[in-house]
Amino acid sequence: MRYILNENTDPYFNLAAEEYLLKHTGHEVFSLWRNDNAIIVGKNQNTLSEINTDFVKERGIKVVRRQTGGGAVFHDLGNLNYTFIVNGGDSFNDFKGFAKPIMEALEQMGVHSEFSGRNDMLIDGMKFSGNAQCKHKDRVMHHGTLLFSSVKADISGALKPRDIKFSDKAVKSVASRITNISDHMPERMSVLEFRDRIFRHIMEDSGMEIESYSEEEIAEIMKLKDEKYSTWDWNYGMSPKYSQTREMKFAGGTVEATLDARDGYISEIRLYGDFFGVKDISLLEDALKGIRHREEDIEGVLDNVGLGEFIVNVSKRDLLDLLI
Repeated sequence: MRYILNENTDPYFNLAAEEYLLKHTGHEVFSLWRNDNAIIVGKNQNTLSEINTDFVKERGIKVVRRQTGGGAVFHDLGNLNYTFIVNGGDSFNDFKGFAKPIMEALEQMGVHSEFSGRNDMLIDGMKFSGNAQCKHKDRVMHHGTLLFSSVKADISGALKPRDIKFSDKAVKSVASRITNISDHMPERMSVLEFRDRIFRHIMEDSGMEIESYSEEEIAEIMKLKDEKYSTWDWNYGMSPKYSQTREMKFAGGTVEATLDARDGYISEIRLYGDFFGVKDISLLEDALKGIRHREEDIEGVLDNVGLGEFIVNVSKRDLLDLLI
């Protein structure tokens, strides 16, 4: 088994690194890594329905889709992530088996934890770890979060969706009471000291040494990051088909927007309300069909159509807030 210490905190790079290790190497792997502020959404989720877009934009939080299913999670530098990649498919869906050595390491540090439900670890009934898995050929990847000293206000702020009604078949995240491991430790330590203690326990009696990625591996991971994990198409466009409805009141009247999106592109949109306009609103709706459901693309359309002729006294910013 390779024991990899990944010091990179770029979430695009780190999610790409997991895919590279799973699909393009043959060794079994244990890795510890951290992400700077990021929301990591499950493979089968509708990204927009999981995040607070205003909060994410204001804080510059990256949004990245992962290979595994399950719900959305918030990462910051107070959260430690662990990854196991093993050969042979028999361990797929054995969440508790992969969590066991982590729980044993915590026990050595004086923290008693328990496994709960399908994929959570708890301390005193509060969640500090969520876990997920995927399988590629005969290889299984299991990864999980370890909330050590995360800012809990940021977690709730980033993962609280705005007041938009979504209708889709995507996997929904489930809110849980959370806690930080550091709040339960008998001795004080930093998240990096905690990381090193986890490593020492997992590597005990292995006779192996901790590795870093080689230059060749970094080049391949960066390529995967640029082509996939940092792209809108992967992080938003891969969302399942969905519909959303939202209504807001502006100086020019009330506007309700209902849209359908497929692969992240607006397939249908209707704008209703008690607003006034010179041109038929259907012309604006037609202009918005077929574009990506993201702010930059919608803004480009609105810059070209003369919004004031369709909806009087409703600004471009107003309509963007309604649609995104």
